[in-house]
Amino acid sequence: MDIAVARLEAWMRSYYHEVDHDIGSSGVRDLSMTELLAIGGADLADLGSMIIRDSESYGGGGLRAALANRWTGGDVDPVMVTHGSSEAIYLMMHLAVEPGDEIIVVDPAYQQLHDIAGWRGCRITRWPLRAGEGFRPDIALLRELARSRPKMIVVNFPHNPTGVSVTAAEQDEIIAIAREAGAWLVWDNAFGEMTYTGAPLRLPYDRYDKTICFGTLSKSYGLAGLRVGWCIAPPDLLARAAILRDYIALYVSPVLEFFAELAVRHADQIVKLQHAHASANRRRLLEWAGTLPDLVRVNPPDGGVSTFVEFLGRPDVTGLCHELAQRHRVLLVPGSCFGDAFASYARLGFGGTTEELTAGLAAVEQLIRR
Repeated sequence: MDIAVARLEAWMRSYYHEVDHDIGSSGVRDLSMTELLAIGGADLADLGSMIIRDSESYGGGGLRAALANRWTGGDVDPVMVTHGSSEAIYLMMHLAVEPGDEIIVVDPAYQQLHDIAGWRGCRITRWPLRAGEGFRPDIALLRELARSRPKMIVVNFPHNPTGVSVTAAEQDEIIAIAREAGAWLVWDNAFGEMTYTGAPLRLPYDRYDKTICFGTLSKSYGLAGLRVGWCIAPPDLLARAAILRDYIALYVSPVLEFFAELAVRHADQIVKLQHAHASANRRRLLEWAGTLPDLVRVNPPDGGVSTFVEFLGRPDVTGLCHELAQRHRVLLVPGSCFGDAFASYARLGFGGTTEELTAGLAAVEQLIRR
C-alpha cells in the first residue's frame, strides 16, 4: 500500500513559495539571522573555528544539554535532537507501535501523527474535537475510546489547526487515561510555549514512564528553516531510534546545531518577543472576525498561532483558497487538508508579519463579501 499523500504538505508545496502574503502557516514570523545572533549575543565569526565534522546520533552535546536544561531538569538521557519534529514522529511511529495495533489520535490532526502508523497497518481510532462544541476536547469520550486498551494515544495541545488547548487538570486526566490503558502517550508540544488563556502546560514525560514528547524550533520560535526539533522519550526507545536513523539521516548538521543551541539557550527571550507579536495579531484577527458575523466564525485560540475559521454558508472552501493563492497571492489552507469533514473550514495563521496578516484578511474579506 502506498503511503497517503500528505495533503497539507502538498498544498504548501504548490503555493507556499508562490504567494506574497502567508496567512495559512502555523508558525510565528521568521527571525532573520541578524535578529537571532543579536538575541544570542553571538557573531558569525564564532563559526570560524568550527570543524565541520559529523555530529552525534543523539545530537551534539551542547544542544542536547541545552534542551535537557529546558525540558528534563538537566537529564540528557531522554533527549534526542532530530530534523524537525517530523523525523521524531517518523521514528516513533516505526518503533513504538506494530502493524495491527490500535492508535487513538485527536481529530483533526497533523496528518503525520496518524498516517505513518496507518500506512504500517495500525488501526486508527479518531478522538474528534467537535465543531459544535467549539472544538473543545471531550475527555470523557477519550476515556470511553481508551477502554479498548490502545497501544498509543496521540494528542497535540495547543492544537493544530484549531488553537484549542486543555487545562492542567485535563492534562492530568489524559495522562491517567493513558496509564490505565497501558498505552504510549504521544504529546506533541510543537505549540506548547505559545499560550494566551493559561500558563504553558508541563511536559508529561516525568509523570508517566510511557510518554513520548515532540518539540520544534519552527512554531513558537520563528526558526522553521533550521529544521531542528527534538524527541523526549525513554532512553531504551531512543537507542532503537538511533539504530533506525542510521538508515535515514544519521544526525543533524553541527552547523544547524550551532544556531539551534543559541536559540534554545535564549528561548525565553525569543518566545517573549514572538508572544507579544502573536498576541497583537490575535487581537487583530478576532476584531476582524467580529465585523463579519454572518460570514465567518472564529473560536478564540488558546495557544499556537493558527485557528480554524468557519466560512458560513460555504460547504467547501477549497476553491476559495485556490483563488486566494492564484489571483490574490495569499496563502490560506483549506480544512480539507485535515480531512474531508472539515471542508467548510480553513486554517488561518496569524503568526506572520502584521502587514501580511492585514493584507491577507483584506483579500479574504473581498472574496467572501463578493
